[in-house]
Amino acid sequence: MGLISNGTTLLDAGALDSGVAKGALTHIKTLTASSSANLSFVHGSASVVLDGTYKEYIFKYYDIHASENAMFCVNFRDGGTDYDATKTTTMFEGYQNEAGTSTSLAYVTDYDLAQNTGIQRIGFAGWSEADESCAGYMHLFDPANTTFVKHFISQTHGYHGSNIAINSFVSGYCNTTTAIDGVQFSMNAGNIDSGTIKLYGVT
Repeated sequence: MGLISNGTTLLDAGALDSGVAKGALTHIKTLTASSSANLSFVHGSASVVLDGTYKEYIFKYYDIHASENAMFCVNFRDGGTDYDATKTTTMFEGYQNEAGTSTSLAYVTDYDLAQNTGIQRIGFAGWSEADESCAGYMHLFDPANTTFVKHFISQTHGYHGSNIAINSFVSGYCNTTTAIDGVQFSMNAGNIDSGTIKLYGVT
């Protein structure tokens, strides 16, 4: 006996129907930094897919290391060549130092955006010491949609230069109904010295 919801078959003989989203990740592209000014994922370039093929895209970043004291950032392209989509965002952070003597969980007013086209800081990438880096992920929802704004959510953990474990939570929307066809990661100062970013589509 099948399981049916609102006229749609979800389960049949114990198996998921082929039309039901399973949350599987399809790897699309990997970019690796080497003293790079930025890492850019552009639809149609080098087999990058940022269109209606998937309703959700996930960027996973590993061991992102800064060339100088810097924060890891993102921006979005909504047509044209510039990464300047208008964004409204929110950010909060939690941290603890290695000595266990300083902790905090707080909203970060300095790093949110209100109808701003600039880069969005998403986490600390260290203070350029050899063992400092950040890692995390960002979800981008339905970037090819031309009816609604484009939502994104990120979580980044960084080893701060003051020997602090710092977890940054950022979310917001690109306030445009134009398709987002490019996503660019960079630092707010200097280069991405090293690190890897992988792009996945969610089926």
